[in-house]
Amino acid sequence: MRRALAITAGEPAGVGPDLLIQIAQQSWPVPLVAIADPVLLQQRAAQLGLPLKLLPYHADSVSTSAGALYIHPIALRTTVTAGQLDPANAEYVLDTLRHAADGCLQGDYAAMITAPVHKGVINDAGISFSGHTEFLAEITGGSHPVMMLACAGLRVALATTHLPLHAVSSAITPDVLEKVIRILDKDLKTHFDLPAPRILVCGLNPHAGEGGHLGCEEIEVIEPTLARLREAGYHLSPPLPADTLFTPQHLDQADAVLAMYHDQGLPVLKHMAFGHAVNITLGLPIIRTSVDHGVAITLAGRGKADDGSLRAAIDQGMRMAK
Repeated sequence: MRRALAITAGEPAGVGPDLLIQIAQQSWPVPLVAIADPVLLQQRAAQLGLPLKLLPYHADSVSTSAGALYIHPIALRTTVTAGQLDPANAEYVLDTLRHAADGCLQGDYAAMITAPVHKGVINDAGISFSGHTEFLAEITGGSHPVMMLACAGLRVALATTHLPLHAVSSAITPDVLEKVIRILDKDLKTHFDLPAPRILVCGLNPHAGEGGHLGCEEIEVIEPTLARLREAGYHLSPPLPADTLFTPQHLDQADAVLAMYHDQGLPVLKHMAFGHAVNITLGLPIIRTSVDHGVAITLAGRGKADDGSLRAAIDQGMRMAK
């Protein structure tokens, strides 16, 4: 694979810049292009005591040598101190995402990999922002983004993403559920070489509603939608209790799990592989992978950030692009 991977540096006061500098300490078989402020990266590299050479990226660039990164410069709005959030740099963060996504749409990059951003500080700047998933769908024209985290032995996709818990039930409609399942099935086939994906589906309520005694969403919305899709050839379980679904006897028979909300499925996956899992956005016209963690403000600039998840995200992005 010759086309580059774009890597956004995320929140400049967090560990994103540290992670880019750390992964640059080894060679990579493809060009890795940091979408970031070069002064920020050089200053953080000096703070970490690590070598870093930033090279201009051009179309015929090949591989990435140890101690170096290709760079597409995006200027910070104000100076940064590691560990100190500043809303003034919110637009800088979004500019890095816009450039990487546009580059993927135009074919300049094979995929984009994102370091973590801080949703709160972006909203503090007066910008409505619920996360990478929704933002990238909006700027790339993705009709319905689906968030999926993956690690060795488990993939968990979400029917809803960044919603308060009280809003989840009303957000799970037959239309939404069908869109999510169709996208999940399609991208498992396209990007993971699974000709007939087997998907386990979580119920929304405890005990999957206990026959209607603990909630009716399974009876009224979830199972009728699943039944309709099974008739169309999809391999879907009935809605299963989430407290027993994540056991070997079930997972051994599945390629992915569909959880109804963020904290239903992701705690299990992160317990299995936190720091080495990958966040993948399905349903976009581009390939996007990301780390499985936040900005870790208290670790920024201290040389203690674990770059395992970013490495896994780069590896996953390369596999999907190929």
